[in-house]
Amino acid sequence: MIDTIRTNDSDRGQVGIGTLIIFIALVLVAAVAAGVLIDTSGQLESRASDTGADAQAEVSNQVEVVSATGVDSDGTTGVEQIELVVKKSAGSDPIDLSGTTIQYTSDSASATLNFDSGGASSTAFGTSQVGSSGPTTVLENTDERVTIIIDANAVEGSDLSEGSNVDLEIVDQSGASTVYGVNVPDVLTNEYVPV
Repeated sequence: MIDTIRTNDSDRGQVGIGTLIIFIALVLVAAVAAGVLIDTSGQLESRASDTGADAQAEVSNQVEVVSATGVDSDGTTGVEQIELVVKKSAGSDPIDLSGTTIQYTSDSASATLNFDSGGASSTAFGTSQVGSSGPTTVLENTDERVTIIIDANAVEGSDLSEGSNVDLEIVDQSGASTVYGVNVPDVLTNEYVPV
């Protein structure tokens, strides 16, 4: 025999005020936790984007050395000045050479050179525009050339002798670096020699 289930509309579950307070508290805690997670994920995304942009700038924002010349203006057997003709590499953002440092390293001297608009000295390098009368420190297009002038005599305390080697690490404002090796020829015959 089948018993029939009788429903009575008067039989209802009752919730106490304590249970209701606990339920509301759980909803509030969940909302606060969700807000914290959303805020944290937004900050992480922003930091990851900034780190990616910085890493890309360090890789792509490089200076290319087009040519290098040693200058022997006093006719002695040594190079007094190093002149590097540089351009920005393809895909680089504009490069401001006034925010650039050059690490000069040879067998007998080491120095960190900063830009000085007054010209080269023992702790600075100067620049000059090649060709047109554009800016002398900012490389905006790949067809622009700027000459970096380093006074090797001031850094070394004497001229670079024949057969000398110098490593120049050019670090631009974004942190990207370019290393260029200067090799003075064994025989100096002209005022300007390729190095």
